[in-house]
Amino acid sequence: MTTSRLLPHPREAAVLAAVLGLLVLEEIALGLAEEEDRPVIGAVLIGASCSGLLVVGAVLFSRWLEARRPLPLPPPGPNGRREYSAWALEGFPMEAVRPLLLAEHAPQLGQLYSAWMLARAGRTAPWIARRLGLPVEAVQLLVDAARTRTRTAPPPLPGA
Repeated sequence: MTTSRLLPHPREAAVLAAVLGLLVLEEIALGLAEEEDRPVIGAVLIGASCSGLLVVGAVLFSRWLEARRPLPLPPPGPNGRREYSAWALEGFPMEAVRPLLLAEHAPQLGQLYSAWMLARAGRTAPWIARRLGLPVEAVQLLVDAARTRTRTAPPPLPGA
């Protein structure tokens, strides 16, 4: 189950609003221009419109690239399988997650471990839920635990 984001990021919304505003201003400028100036103004406006379309294409392409970026994998363990180490899973809220694992249509523990690693890396709950196909509520639990862990964790020792 994947979820889709209906609203764009604020940065994307600002870019798209600027492009739409540019198109409206172009129409107004072309309508107010005198007859002999319209070919020159039209050429400039076509260039501006093409640049606006390029910006929209770049925004959409960056979204596509973000969706296709592979998820990080744990390093191979001693038996050759990819496993998360005890250090990487330190602070994992197993007691809070246990009811989720016992429920019907429960996520796999490996998915929750992956969600934990992504939460520790600073990803948001909707992003993780969309990428891993997990319920947002379960992922939000992990993200909150990861945030409290990073706030209370002591700084790493020098040279460690």
